[in-house]
Amino acid sequence: MNDTRDIPDETHYGAPAHTDRTADAPHPAQGPHPADAPPPISALLDAAAQAALPVLRAVRDDQLGRPTPCSEYDVRALLNHLFQVVVAFQTLAAKKDVDFSHTPDRLGEYGAQWPDRFADETARLVEAWAAPGAEDGLTGGMQLPARTVGAMVLLDLTVHAWDVARAIGRPYAPAAGCVTELRALAARMGPTARTMNVFAAPVPVPPGASDLDMLLAETGRDPHWTAG
Repeated sequence: MNDTRDIPDETHYGAPAHTDRTADAPHPAQGPHPADAPPPISALLDAAAQAALPVLRAVRDDQLGRPTPCSEYDVRALLNHLFQVVVAFQTLAAKKDVDFSHTPDRLGEYGAQWPDRFADETARLVEAWAAPGAEDGLTGGMQLPARTVGAMVLLDLTVHAWDVARAIGRPYAPAAGCVTELRALAARMGPTARTMNVFAAPVPVPPGASDLDMLLAETGRDPHWTAG
């Protein structure tokens, strides 16, 4: 469940140091754009990374074996999966193909430095999607609209940060603007994602549920999941 890298889209629309960026720091991803245009994917990815990094940095070694809302992953496997996605989607931003057939054990490779290395890779991801033309045209083996592909990694970065936060009992709040983009993505891609067993069946939510809870439910997650 919850791996969007191979989902076909149904509609078309249009190496840094390991430092966590602050909300006030300028970034090439955050240049001017028309007031009625959606934010650049690179700006949303930058914001999502800054929301996710405090959660990931809080993971202790003794928590790596805990279950997560993604039943096929424990915390360690989910972090390795997220590493793989963040690195691979840098290549997709450059309109090149990637191989998802093997998930490297980057936590094993990097040891205690894995949070810093993950911060490096998210910074590279933002830079890749901020490059001129990254959101234009088609990319990936299935030749999906590039902005849709960028939104896929935004979805993974956002919901998997929530997954990890739930698994280790930490608070998490998504970055502003990301959930709106991702609910639109889930609405377009949800039916196909469910037939491919990428999303589970939607989970009912009560009236007045938050936008984040509604997004999680649309991907098949129980917004109230706990590790037990």
